[in-house]
Amino acid sequence: MTPALVLAATMTIVALGDSTTAGTPAFASPLEAPPSGSGNPESQYSHWMTKAKPGWIVLNRGVNGERADQIRARFARDVEAAQPSVVIILAGVNDAYQGRDAEEVEADLLWMYRRAKSLGIVPVAATILPFTRATAAQSERLETLNAWIRSTATREMIPFCDSAHAAAHRKDSRRLKGTPDGLHPDPATYRAVGEALVRCLAIAARARSRRP
Repeated sequence: MTPALVLAATMTIVALGDSTTAGTPAFASPLEAPPSGSGNPESQYSHWMTKAKPGWIVLNRGVNGERADQIRARFARDVEAAQPSVVIILAGVNDAYQGRDAEEVEADLLWMYRRAKSLGIVPVAATILPFTRATAAQSERLETLNAWIRSTATREMIPFCDSAHAAAHRKDSRRLKGTPDGLHPDPATYRAVGEALVRCLAIAARARSRRP
């Protein structure tokens, strides 16, 4: 059973993922540049979440270049140890980039969703952001994974956020709104993702409160 999502003025959220959580290319996460990270703090979606909700502590637990299996391997250290109310799981872009088997990626994501639920942590299933330099095959793999994330969130009854849509160019869903390198978002696009996540959490909390 999914834990109840109750949004408080003060709460801890873990942002778990790869480069698009870490803030690449303009920011290195606290895991990459201990203890507080380095670079432009606006180049991370967690920054924009706390700007919208100043009482929230959003822990940036992103690592550039990691696949879903590598992110899963540090779940205990980076999520369980923090005892957050919510974990945002945004992973899979490097798997698609490398051509990793979709079933393996899905198994890793599902494990993280269910592990969080078993610990009383609300998991947020976030879709994988596009990247402008993707080949047609890479974009197709991303779209397949994102369709699975959407449907699995429904089946698992966990909050869902279409962060890919928030980051995508309005004329081409396979491109980022803004990017300095063709691979990662610029600060304005990270802001769009962070603000979308805040809205998704609010919508999910309202929906949960209306359930009998």
